[in-house]
Amino acid sequence: MLKTATVGILRAAMTGPELEALRLSLSVALRSVLASLPLAVAVAWLLTRRRFAGRMFLDAFVHLPLVLPPVVVGYLLLLTFGMRGPAGRWLYEQFGIQLIFTTAGAALATAVMTFPLMVRAIRISLEGVDPGLEDAARTLGAGPWDRFFTITLPLMLPGILAGVVTAFAAGLGEFGAVITFVSNIPGETRTLPIALYTALQTPDGDALAARLAAISFSLGLIGLLVSELIARRVQRLLGR
Repeated sequence: MLKTATVGILRAAMTGPELEALRLSLSVALRSVLASLPLAVAVAWLLTRRRFAGRMFLDAFVHLPLVLPPVVVGYLLLLTFGMRGPAGRWLYEQFGIQLIFTTAGAALATAVMTFPLMVRAIRISLEGVDPGLEDAARTLGAGPWDRFFTITLPLMLPGILAGVVTAFAAGLGEFGAVITFVSNIPGETRTLPIALYTALQTPDGDALAARLAAISFSLGLIGLLVSELIARRVQRLLGR
């Protein structure tokens, strides 16, 4: 009943284009987080627990989207996953998957842009895990996977949750990489920031742009607050 009432309020307060942009943004952000979370955990663990040749290069490469212009990231994705790109052509010929101009492509671009945020949050949490606990479990006969799932992963949980929520909130506002890679297609790739940009380019679109900006601001603020609250609650539950 509560869900039905909430949906009813949103429908009454928002127009069709706004609801469509919000739906797309939520879908893209959620898909990007779910797709990149396992890899983010693995990369954070690798950068924290292992020393190997090329570690510094991998660290820099993972965080590259934070310093590159989003348009450049979108262009590189276009070259790689476009219909003429090596990965894009292979995916289409082998599996019939097309990423360019699709919601899946928007999720990929968003995942690339928010991946460093997730890795960084998980890595900071993992650095706070005492390796002595893992060593003690090893002496008791626990294997690598047992140690990871019973000790390391639960202690990483605050960082994982904080990273997920932060990446999700940031994904709601991703613009440059998405519009460069998958363009501006209503109902397919026109997320909240792209809808806001479109409204600003439209005569008499100021009112719509203001509402979309307010929605984006509210979602970003809520996402950051939820991230902080979850991290604090999990830390209390773990006694940290």
